[in-house]
Amino acid sequence: MLATSTSTMAAPAVLPNLAASLNLESTLNDLCLSCFAMDLSQPGIELAQALEADPLLPGAVLLDRGAFAGLLSRRRFFKHLSRQYGPELFLHRPLRVMYQYAHVPLLVLSGSTLVVQAGRAALERSPDLLYEPLAVESQEGCYCLLDIHQLLVAQSQIHELAMQRIQEQTRAQVIQAEKMASLGRMVAGISHEIKNPVNFISGNVVYLTQYTRDLIELVTAYEALLPEIPETLQQLRSTMEFDFLREDLPKLIDSMAIGADKLKKTVAGLQSFSHVGSETFKAADLHDCIESTLIVLNNRLREGVEVIRTYGELPLVACQSGHLSQVFMNLLANAVDALLEVQNQIPPLERQRWQPTIMIRTQCVDELPADLAAIEPASIAAVEPRTMDVTGWVMVEIADNGPGIPEAIQTKIFETFFTTKPIGKGTGLGLAITHEIIARHGGHLRLRSPRWPETYPDRPFDLPGTSFEVWLPLTADL
Repeated sequence: MLATSTSTMAAPAVLPNLAASLNLESTLNDLCLSCFAMDLSQPGIELAQALEADPLLPGAVLLDRGAFAGLLSRRRFFKHLSRQYGPELFLHRPLRVMYQYAHVPLLVLSGSTLVVQAGRAALERSPDLLYEPLAVESQEGCYCLLDIHQLLVAQSQIHELAMQRIQEQTRAQVIQAEKMASLGRMVAGISHEIKNPVNFISGNVVYLTQYTRDLIELVTAYEALLPEIPETLQQLRSTMEFDFLREDLPKLIDSMAIGADKLKKTVAGLQSFSHVGSETFKAADLHDCIESTLIVLNNRLREGVEVIRTYGELPLVACQSGHLSQVFMNLLANAVDALLEVQNQIPPLERQRWQPTIMIRTQCVDELPADLAAIEPASIAAVEPRTMDVTGWVMVEIADNGPGIPEAIQTKIFETFFTTKPIGKGTGLGLAITHEIIARHGGHLRLRSPRWPETYPDRPFDLPGTSFEVWLPLTADL
């Protein structure tokens, strides 16, 4: 409880510059509160002397035998004091008398209330109460006053911080989008340069296979017709190991054909991934988007990460395939980062018993799960979702057997600039952009950490793991 006091514990003579200490989550406890208190039994002249001594004192907290009774603002005190016979009526009588006349509805807020919320509540009061101070319960049973002017100044500073944050987010997203567009152009250029030589090799391997088979058949026919092979040919045959050459050359050409075909698929994947900047919704195969992303990440997957694919039968989906490739890239890259970080921390002996694994599962369903169906896509991100006639849903799950995401930060991971990675390794934009892209498609992004083990009953893991589910709508006009 606040002790009765006539000493002034008011705001300083000049309001402090709080810009350096305020942030978007600042509360009333972060502001300079006036804790000057008087008991209702004290004469009004003592409050008048205190207000005259400190021109910035917003008023007084009123106590009734130590318990909070209300507040009396400077404005209302002098308003009643200035009335006819006011000094005679109030100065030498207990404050209880004036408070009976000056009592108005109070706005009492907890000290943990956000400054932004408090400012909104203060401005929603009736016009004659707009300039009244607020009562703040800084701790249980302890009340202070907050001058409305100081609250509005703090709210204005926080508004400036919010605008600055929005500008930074916009700038960072523009830079990230430009980086992805530049990457797409670079990948498109490289894949185009590789495509022509690969097609040349792949096309000629077919003829080379046929020519080689014909030559071997011709030599075999000559050998069958010659009763005796001349000694010079025998020596040449032995020198070049013709029998081995005849057996190995077709295998060599077959391996060239396999390599050329794999290179063609890699080029096709790079070309698919290079459509990052496309804003057009077109029918696309999500499995192709996933595979093209895995091709780009193949070098990192070689570090020991196993990828398990459980693909269902999916129809074509109307989407921005390049942007969805970016979604899959962000989710897969985060999974790889988490797995490799754990792998580096596990002792060598235990490492042999744990296989870092990414599981990709797809399926097509008629309806959304109940918890997602209750959510409007527009509420997921500050973007306008597509309007469409939904006929079904496609789900892509990307799960890992890593350490999982702590529950304390699960509500923050989709915020712009939030990252758990060291400085220089994470921008805090990946999941925020992923969230926005999926919302723009009219879809949903669901996080499970720990993931549901029954999803993969044949893959028991020691670590809880994380699962991201991407839900995208199927449309009737496709």
